[in-house]
Amino acid sequence: MSGTEKKQAPAANRAPAKRSVGRPRRLDPDAMVSIARRIIEEEGVDALSMRRVAKELGSTPMALYHYVQDKDELLMLTLSGTAAAFPRPELPEDPRERLLAVAVHMHGILERIPWVLDILALGELTDKNALWMVEEIIDSALACGLSPAQAVRAYRTIWSYVYGDLIFRRAAERRAQTPPSRRFFPEMVTDQDTAALPRLAAIKDDWRAYAADYDVADELDAIIRGLLGRGSAAGR
Repeated sequence: MSGTEKKQAPAANRAPAKRSVGRPRRLDPDAMVSIARRIIEEEGVDALSMRRVAKELGSTPMALYHYVQDKDELLMLTLSGTAAAFPRPELPEDPRERLLAVAVHMHGILERIPWVLDILALGELTDKNALWMVEEIIDSALACGLSPAQAVRAYRTIWSYVYGDLIFRRAAERRAQTPPSRRFFPEMVTDQDTAALPRLAAIKDDWRAYAADYDVADELDAIIRGLLGRGSAAGR
């Protein structure tokens, strides 16, 4: 063997190649959103954290901050596009009927994706693709004679009903899946409460049957009629 030739060292004795230092591997934003949505759907918003998402991605929290500023921005990304996945309904020309149709549509969408309620409960977070429903409600309310201030308050009233009804339904479903060991309303009302709660004691046994015969569209229609009556009263 010539002097310029050197015997190659066995592979077992070679020093490990150094990993090149550079930018962290690129994360998939769609995977981030998918993981965040799954956590919220299965465990709720409180279980979501940048650290949790990073761990499931096999990355670090600092790597996530290259894509989102904080948890709120991650929640916004998670919301984005949810409303667009549902086609807009054909809306009637009559503004009062259009107002009702949009309110019922809003309730129907959120009933199908209840995890969104947990994000909306944080306040000020929303999917921009869903704002067309707010626009239609305000526009319809104005066309029905409400002032801008009354139209905004009308929207808030409609939203409060939609949100509250869906939260109540979720609670009822959870109780149905895991029957409680204690009495809740209306079962907690007994004959011994007749003196203090005569009306409730009289209908407690029929309460659930009455509540089951409950139509969201009918209730929203009644609410909207009352709200639009404010505009008529102001005009008179």
